Amino acid sequence: MFLTHHSHVADAVLVQKLWSLYEAGYQGVAEAAVTREMLYRSEFEEALADPTNRLWVLWDDAAPVAMGMVATDLARARYISRAYFELHYPDHVRRGMVHYIMWLVVHPAKAAQGAIVRLAREALQLEASDGALLVFDAPAIHQPTAEGGFAEMMSRLSKAFVGGASLQHLETQHYFAVDFAMSPEHQDVTRPLRVPESAER
Repeated sequence: MFLTHHSHVADAVLVQKLWSLYEAGYQGVAEAAVTREMLYRSEFEEALADPTNRLWVLWDDAAPVAMGMVATDLARARYISRAYFELHYPDHVRRGMVHYIMWLVVHPAKAAQGAIVRLAREALQLEASDGALLVFDAPAIHQPTAEGGFAEMMSRLSKAFVGGASLQHLETQHYFAVDFAMSPEHQDVTRPLRVPESAER
């Protein structure tokens, strides 16, 4: 296996290979997570073409088996709030060093072969050399509580490759729903109207 690093991908053949990996890596997530974790194809291609994004791809011969993308321009990372980081991490924002992991995917057939470790080594070392604040999020299926899960894996990888970087829990978000289909008002509206007997004659 070998690793490649990209900052602008426009080749149609390569884009298709990476999209196929992306789809395979997100299998089942769409049904398991409330948030839309998977980008649309147009969004995916836009992210690949953006020269401010960093992309690492792990290859097994001619097939990509894992990849991770980091957005380095907070103004273009539309999934996180610039105002939040300006308030809480003003120095990082001033230096342009709030980076965001847009995705980290591994082909299901390669998940047990240390693909993430191989991918993370170079990526995390580069982020550390920049002195970046590397932000990431995880749906509940990968992070059921603030402890363990994907966050614990990232903490261990960071310690293994760059030393004493600390993991900080920024926020936990919950989703709720009010089901008005179960309300008496809805039941009254949807209940079939009873025709008076006098009208039936």
